[in-house]
Amino acid sequence: MEEKIQKVPTGEFHSGYGCIIMSAVVVVFGFIVWWSYYTLNTMNAAIDEFTQKTPVKLAEITPVPDLQARLTEFAAQATAGKPAALKLSVADLNALVLMAPSEANGSYKDMLRVKSFNAGKQVITTDTSMPMNTKNFTDGSKRYLVGEIDFALEMTEMGPDAKPVAIRVPGKTVLEEMVKGMAMYGWLGPYQNDATTSPVLKAIKKVKVESDGVVVSTEK
Repeated sequence: MEEKIQKVPTGEFHSGYGCIIMSAVVVVFGFIVWWSYYTLNTMNAAIDEFTQKTPVKLAEITPVPDLQARLTEFAAQATAGKPAALKLSVADLNALVLMAPSEANGSYKDMLRVKSFNAGKQVITTDTSMPMNTKNFTDGSKRYLVGEIDFALEMTEMGPDAKPVAIRVPGKTVLEEMVKGMAMYGWLGPYQNDATTSPVLKAIKKVKVESDGVVVSTEK
């Protein structure tokens, strides 16, 4: 009859091991809470440095009489899979801003005005008076980013999108981390999620910034 081999632990168990493990868990958890609190307050203070308590009124937007007809024609061609191109001026883009659906923080018509194009850098420069939450997210208090934002256009699965690449506030320094953070979100989301404009945006395959406008095309 074979003798069964039994493994016998050679180390001694100490009742303090459990306390050590629990202490380590508490320390790690406490560090995470502290770091979150520190980061929130540090970022909040940094944002306070380049924002202001009140918004500014942006320039009035003048409707473009023939814009709707040009948009309708381009949309019909694009969604039918036909070659189509459309050039949008400063006035055209601002008229589109006026049409933007409202989001949680309001409508782009109260936040952005397109002012110029930089073909060399492929960016659109806008004036902004943008509401930003404070660290007290639930009390509805706001502060405002008042200055300029440069947007670069890029292609995504949903069509073209706009990403901030530079933010300028007169006399203030805006953290690079803030620019990167704001670039994480799709700024054309209100249009991409709209049932009417979404199919048209998806049909666009190329965008190009020129000195006097932005050209969108269904051909690469």
